[in-house]
Amino acid sequence: MKIIEYGNTRIEIDDEGYLAHFEDWNEKMACGLAENEGIEELTKERLEVIKFMRTYYDQFRAFPVLNSVCRNVHQSSACVNEDFVDPLKAWKIAGLPKPSEEVISYLKR
Repeated sequence: MKIIEYGNTRIEIDDEGYLAHFEDWNEKMACGLAENEGIEELTKERLEVIKFMRTYYDQFRAFPVLNSVCRNVHQSSACVNEDFVDPLKAWKIAGLPKPSEEVISYLKR
């Protein structure tokens, strides 16, 4: 495990940048995770995407279909790709565990 620091917050992540403990996530941590992924600012729109992904994952233990994320947060149908370039970055910033290889291959299409 690796520790990154953001302000006064220490964040434990795995070697690939996924948050070590789902329950440790908060918005301040999300900013540190975003910075670790090369995203300088978590805008209101980005936070809406992140929060929806966390809520969906917490409820269903599954990755939400990207178009449904955007539809549920009332943004354009490609909001995840537009806001994060790589949906895996959004997944990491949301503090979710590493997805299966099947999900990763779906996201990289």
